[in-house]
Amino acid sequence: MDEMCLNIGEAAGYVYRLLENGESNLANLKNHLKENGFDSQPVVFMAIGWLAREEKICMAKNGNSWSLKLK
Repeated sequence: MDEMCLNIGEAAGYVYRLLENGESNLANLKNHLKENGFDSQPVVFMAIGWLAREEKICMAKNGNSWSLKLK
């Protein structure tokens, strides 16, 4: 369990650093995370949820995709 929490925290940090460069869509974030060893889709969603819970990100639905940016 602790290893999973650590992995989610690392993924959340990676997402945060990606979003420091500007807004991104969910598909792009998932691809970047997969390329960097975070290949579990649930971990990606949990990392985004972590940041959303901490009120670090804003999310908006644009058609069929989701856009994320830092607050």
